[in-house]
Amino acid sequence: MPTLRAYDGTELAYRLVGEGEPLICLSGGSTRAAARFGDLGGLSRIRQLVLLEPRGTGESANSADRSTYHCGRSVDDVEALRVHLGLRQIDLLAHSTSGNLAALYAARHPRRLRSLILVAPGTRAVGLPVTGHDVRDAPSPRDPEPGYPVLVLAGERDSASSPDRAAQLAAHFPDAEFAVQRGAGHCPWTDDPGAFARTVTAFLDPEVSSVRPGGIRLAYRTWGDPCAPPVVLAHGRCGDSRDWATVARELAAHHRVYALDFRGHGLSDWPGRYSFELFRDDLHGFLEARNLAGATVVGHSMGGAAALMLAEQHPGLIGSLVIEDAPPPVPLDPPRPPAERPDGPLGFDWPVVPAIDAQLNDPDPTVRERLGDITAPTLLIGGTRSHIDQRQLVLAAERIPGGRFVPVDAGHLVHTENPGAFLAALRSFGVG
Repeated sequence: MPTLRAYDGTELAYRLVGEGEPLICLSGGSTRAAARFGDLGGLSRIRQLVLLEPRGTGESANSADRSTYHCGRSVDDVEALRVHLGLRQIDLLAHSTSGNLAALYAARHPRRLRSLILVAPGTRAVGLPVTGHDVRDAPSPRDPEPGYPVLVLAGERDSASSPDRAAQLAAHFPDAEFAVQRGAGHCPWTDDPGAFARTVTAFLDPEVSSVRPGGIRLAYRTWGDPCAPPVVLAHGRCGDSRDWATVARELAAHHRVYALDFRGHGLSDWPGRYSFELFRDDLHGFLEARNLAGATVVGHSMGGAAALMLAEQHPGLIGSLVIEDAPPPVPLDPPRPPAERPDGPLGFDWPVVPAIDAQLNDPDPTVRERLGDITAPTLLIGGTRSHIDQRQLVLAAERIPGGRFVPVDAGHLVHTENPGAFLAALRSFGVG
């Protein structure tokens, strides 16, 4: 196990788990070894976890001077680790009462922080009295200097650090992101590893942002000038926002591009309940949360069906509509048999598949009946080699006032199989 020397000469040990950019992790409690973190719910697959063993804990040495066991000296230990690792700035994750230590480090070394994550934090952190420690030499952590993003993550069932108290703590940090992990207790990475890793991964990725319409966290990516006309990209079933990367970069030359992860996909929440109606509501909530009324919406497959339903329900909300290989649902003949889950980890929540298959086998007929309610200019793009019946797309275009249909030489994934032709179709529609 690697070690370093603290400023007072005490030998401190730390564990390295995983690969990638370092994430320094402080275990909750002065006597809790860092091994309790494990791989933090799989977070080690994207970051190298640097798990510091507090002095007198795990493989770290006991200090001969017991007066060194206080938060002020522990701040020095974190700083010594940063210097030892040769990092100009650090991403810092602290659990439980180590939130006090992290808050003190933030106050003393604000410019050394790139980001701060407080998991089920001690409720006495951030300027509230820190009991059980000597903080004589520590500056007040109240109103920490802005400049680094902060995530405060609480477990819904945590009795030690309740969501309400954690929310009060988050309010001390300017623009902190606050999240409650459903069904989790004091160690959320053990209660639902996937949910924990997705929330933290989305926070740590500078290319990912999140909104929470209706209590569901939706992750999204952006490209282009924030002042440019907005385009929103909605992916298909089992995909996520990354599917649009090539198209998004091209559109970003003249547009502000947003690509969201629907619930149950990518880095968004996976609540376990799914339907076309819920995906429609996700898209609606996202447009409202980002103040994107009047935007162009491009939806592929499942995302296209959700966009169609939203355009029917709220005429005028969408400025213009592009539907990629997603006709209004008609009963499948023959119906789809029960699907079998593939082996291994998935980038989406498997219950999405049987839920949507059930609706495809027995769709709501009002979706087709209300096509005439759509007021947004609408372009339907079909893949000539797709498994989707292209005649249904043609019929839908005829029923939508001002609707147009454009065939493209591609399969179902038109925008990835033939992005040039897909973008040309968008430009012919005034998008691009």
